[in-house]
Amino acid sequence: MRIFPVFAALLGLGALAHGPAVLAKGTLVFCSEGSPGGFDIAQYTTSIEGDAAEPLYNGLVGFKRGSTEVEPALATHWEVSADGLTYTFHLRDGVKFHANQAFTPTRTFNADDVLFTFRRMLDKQHPFRLAYPTEFPYFVSMDLDQNINRVDKTDPLTVVFSLNQVDAAFIQNLAMNFASIVSAEYAEQLMAAGRPSDFNQKPIGTGPFVFQRYQKDAQIRYRANPDYWDPSQVQLDQLIFSINTDASVRVQKLRKGECQATVNPRPADLSALASDPAVQMLEQPGFNLGYIAYNVQHKPFDQLQVRQAMDMAVNKAAIVKAVYQQAGQLAVNFMPPTQWSYDSRIQDAAYDPDKARALLAAAGVKPGTRITLWAMPVQRPYNPNAKLMAEMLQADWGKVGLDVKIVSYEWGEYIKRTKNGEHDVMLLGWTGDNGDPDNWLGTLYSCAAIGSNNVSMWCDREYDALVQQAKRLTDPAARSALYQQAQQRMKQQVPITPIAHSTVHQPLSTRVHGFKVSPFGRNSFSGVSID
Repeated sequence: MRIFPVFAALLGLGALAHGPAVLAKGTLVFCSEGSPGGFDIAQYTTSIEGDAAEPLYNGLVGFKRGSTEVEPALATHWEVSADGLTYTFHLRDGVKFHANQAFTPTRTFNADDVLFTFRRMLDKQHPFRLAYPTEFPYFVSMDLDQNINRVDKTDPLTVVFSLNQVDAAFIQNLAMNFASIVSAEYAEQLMAAGRPSDFNQKPIGTGPFVFQRYQKDAQIRYRANPDYWDPSQVQLDQLIFSINTDASVRVQKLRKGECQATVNPRPADLSALASDPAVQMLEQPGFNLGYIAYNVQHKPFDQLQVRQAMDMAVNKAAIVKAVYQQAGQLAVNFMPPTQWSYDSRIQDAAYDPDKARALLAAAGVKPGTRITLWAMPVQRPYNPNAKLMAEMLQADWGKVGLDVKIVSYEWGEYIKRTKNGEHDVMLLGWTGDNGDPDNWLGTLYSCAAIGSNNVSMWCDREYDALVQQAKRLTDPAARSALYQQAQQRMKQQVPITPIAHSTVHQPLSTRVHGFKVSPFGRNSFSGVSID
């Protein structure tokens, strides 16, 4: 009697067509919060796309689940030259790319896929980049487009990266999602067929799950990869992202058993979730920061006095209490206290509306001056209620004479427009990606990051020189000293106002086993099972 269901499950997995049989292990539904713009993860920086791509890909290296520790992935091991400028990666043999209705790989993963992955990011004249134009914000904001001199192969399973300068965070950077390895053969086939954009909408990777279909604002469906090179990590036969922008709806679905994991619960829902016997609540200090960014290329925010006034007019303690409730810690610095090289000497300017009003007057800003404040349309651990925060800031800045208009856009449009610098002031935040200080001080605030992650559009040469010098050193103490000087300089110049670091709460059904909370905010279902 049970032969038929198992047979049907195997057909659903594609196991009979694409590899050895995998027994059905259950379906997990993840209540996610938004629709990804696509799955070509190298061109995105937000967690919505990161979560959607996580099941599909591997990098040369990766982060051990729940840890900042780098471990081998598609590279089994690597060597670094004595001068720190050459990295040689030895690739895993026999790894298979996924297949879909239009593509069946004719070979296994090899060095050509690594060369394609990185050369299209390095070379603006790369044939596939010309056929399917896109930008690579992480790659550029980390200065990798300038620092990687060459990527070559010495044989089908050996790849050599040659750098122009030492990059102390290079291995950590390669463990990030943007460096996921993609199929050169698939790209060539799409170019020949005249459908290069399918690369973003019909993804092919080597990861533990295979893309099935995507319905915007509804769901993403994945099936287990029966040929995955590490079968111990494939504990589910189906993974479904149920897309719900409303946090209260996500919580209701979790409590009803309609999903078994959810993302970013509201602080107001934490008590009820913690007391639900069908829910387990994982918790850890957040490696994150929620902040206000001032666009220094828009008047009057090009004036330091104006940014200082805006900063000291913010009642941060009230915002943390109302928006984050029991899950927030007031922030004074530009990265979390758990990040090594954090400068604990940094102090906030006192909350002082009267002084703020005087500074605005001295800068020539008249009472009633209209500014726009952009508020995120989504929840994030670093900002669980951007709408409420924006309303409180509107009131705070109204007290010092500013007429604040709150605007918002759909998340993808919000990110695109802010990277273009269309905003005056905006709410955003960051969850660290790799455990290195450069992922904050370089990726978010450097001159190279303008147009990608530096939404303040702030380029300070003194600051930038310190951050660039620190990145070229390998001694942590020497790097810390430079990074702390950079933090002091940034505090003086006020391109952003840090608001809070939040505690991350991850509610799951008690049926879920093996989930690890990522310090980087990744939602990974490798090694996760359900009973």
